[in-house]
Amino acid sequence: MGGIQVSREGPPSPSTGVLSDLRAYFLARPEIPTRVKFRSASVRQEYNRRIMQRLGISVDDYSVLDIHRIGIEVPNRIVFEELTRWNGDGRCWPNHVAMASLVDGCNQNVHIHLMGWTRYPFGFKRSLFGLRFVPLFDLNAIQYQPVPSPMELDSARYMLYACSGGYPIGIFAIYVRSSIPEEGEREQTQLFMIVGFNFYGKARSARGRLMGKPWEWVHDRVTANVLNRIKRLCEWQFARIQQGG
Repeated sequence: MGGIQVSREGPPSPSTGVLSDLRAYFLARPEIPTRVKFRSASVRQEYNRRIMQRLGISVDDYSVLDIHRIGIEVPNRIVFEELTRWNGDGRCWPNHVAMASLVDGCNQNVHIHLMGWTRYPFGFKRSLFGLRFVPLFDLNAIQYQPVPSPMELDSARYMLYACSGGYPIGIFAIYVRSSIPEEGEREQTQLFMIVGFNFYGKARSARGRLMGKPWEWVHDRVTANVLNRIKRLCEWQFARIQQGG
């Protein structure tokens, strides 16, 4: 496959503050839509089953399962290596609105703090206006596969996290595999971000239903912009390497 051209736009610019995060991740419309949509519930169920079978988990206990996907014209090994180097920097993550703290410098255990709050502001002790956001969420790796299984033809690599905290409650997975032409995938690599969560645990209170839709919108918009930025960064870096830059 031929090389790609270095984007004239360059890599995504790092965020400089809260307002910059809001513009780039919450207000900006992503160039490429990433949320996977399904023709029917049965198609969705089969798609989910295939991915979850790889991860070895069930999402039956979670009220929402979101899958976002983007194609990247870079070998999947390089995409995965870029993701494992992530340290919370602001090129592909809103690190001022949702500050990432890596435990022992390792992204297999990550604390995310809303606005950098490690405790509730303004004298609040256990919640802010009745909502628990400290920590926003913790990510603890429960499965990590940096080298594809020899039994898998699409060279899948992934990181699977257990999540706790204010949002989300459940699991989060970063899944990278080679594209499957029979599925209409054109780029070399497909990058997935998968979230299974249930607001406020398994509670089905009116408050949970009220917050569900706004949080779902926020999650979809931010995830789409994160994936678009990862694509741009990986393709820019790989093109520079190919061209000796």
